[in-house]
Amino acid sequence: AGAELVSRLLHLHFKDDKTKEAAVRGVRQAQAEDALRVDVDQLEKVLPQLLLDF
Repeated sequence: AGAELVSRLLHLHFKDDKTKEAAVRGVRQAQAEDALRVDVDQLEKVLPQLLLDF
């Protein structure tokens, strides 16, 4: 339930779809690593696939 809430909040507060998607993927990566917050490390890990998707 926590992941869905975070995802929903991110979608509400970011207007640009690409920014939203990057934030959501960063959160998912942090969750996969059991990290308490998203930092540059998680965003760097999702960036290559994000660039390919857009």
